[in-house]
Amino acid sequence: MTTHTNSAHTAGSDAFGASTPGDVDADTPVLNAVGGDWDDLVDEAAAMHEERIVVNMGPQHPSTHGVLRLILELDGETVTEARAGIGYLHTGIEKNMEFRTWTQGVTFCTRMDYVMPLFNEAVYCLAVEKALGITDQIPERANVIRVLMMELNRAASHLVAIATGGMEMGATTVMTIGFRERERILEVFEMVSGLRMNNNYIRPGGVAQDIPAGCIDKVREMVPLVHKGTKEIEDLLNENPILKARTVDVGYLDLTGCIALGATGPILRSAGLPYDLRKADPYCGYETYDFEVITRDTCDSYAKLRNRLDEIHESLKIVDQCIERLDKNPGPVMVEDKKIAWPAQMSVGGDGQGNSLDHIREIMGESMESLIHHFKLVTEGFRVPPGQAYVAIESPKGELGCHVVSDGGTRPYRAHFRDPSFNNLQAVAAMSEGGSVADVIIAVASIDPVMGGVDR
Repeated sequence: MTTHTNSAHTAGSDAFGASTPGDVDADTPVLNAVGGDWDDLVDEAAAMHEERIVVNMGPQHPSTHGVLRLILELDGETVTEARAGIGYLHTGIEKNMEFRTWTQGVTFCTRMDYVMPLFNEAVYCLAVEKALGITDQIPERANVIRVLMMELNRAASHLVAIATGGMEMGATTVMTIGFRERERILEVFEMVSGLRMNNNYIRPGGVAQDIPAGCIDKVREMVPLVHKGTKEIEDLLNENPILKARTVDVGYLDLTGCIALGATGPILRSAGLPYDLRKADPYCGYETYDFEVITRDTCDSYAKLRNRLDEIHESLKIVDQCIERLDKNPGPVMVEDKKIAWPAQMSVGGDGQGNSLDHIREIMGESMESLIHHFKLVTEGFRVPPGQAYVAIESPKGELGCHVVSDGGTRPYRAHFRDPSFNNLQAVAAMSEGGSVADVIIAVASIDPVMGGVDR
């Protein structure tokens, strides 16, 4: 955007050419907005008298699960410059959270990266709990349920990445298998939280409610099926000569590039660095689980694909361990402090709605003071001491961080997220330039950005 400041301006028009009712002071500076980066690129290309083409790829969905604009400068079919244009999916989530209670904030942040909603909820709640100073008071069963749900969500997110990447390459069978296996996981999410996505399940202090009867048996039945479905995808892809021709040495980003751009997750681990916050800085008891950090060292899109496939199996290994622990631990799922804990005894009534009448009778029948406390906790919310806290966790796409600031009130003064898709998307230029137009799609698919998390 090019701007010019005029010290004088004629009456009858504003800075953008629109009519104005009265005279404008001649000494009033007026800002004229003209042109933009697109015009600059075209003018530069014309002045060079070279056969360069500037192409808009988007705004659309090129393997991005959201609306992304890629501006490509081409020499024939070779990409000489690539830039990402973002902001088309901006929702104002972080600002909206400043006008809701700390607990209501979960409803907003779960919708950022909507392919991994439970990680958004978890990192926000961990940050709120750190600000409250209750991290060590979270019941063990609540932490196990959090790990169970996150690892299922990690597998589901990777399945979406692989399925949509396959679809972009024309491998529709990969897409149908990937979404079929993800559907099995979403059925568990719906059983536990009532929702397939944007679950609003993890809450400050624990989780909204305990897992329902029959859930553990359903997970036990589901895990081998997802292992089997993932193996089908591996059989289709791992040694497929067409797939390898499209992905080997494509979307290359070495360790130096990853560190310089702040890329994390499968991208960083495809460059050989075994960095995983579940091991490097454990949370929710991850240090007590047995799993491997998957790495490869070829730095290309093929390595990122293989990493995600292997990580699905590792996540399901953790899920099996969670099931064993839940069988042995019938404890509470919400912190004991009643000034913080939202009711976690939620259950569905006979009409399939809201809460069960038995629970409502219990709240209203205990005492007037109990009813008043319940009302104030839900409507006004709890207070967080003045201060700030930052927590980072390992999401399917990399390091997901949450920084919350409190002024001592019942609402966040500020909540800001470090979404891995935002940082990883910076790598588009480094991974695409010098390759062909077709390789851009492969590079973006290997990054696996979700634009809801990028734009927030």
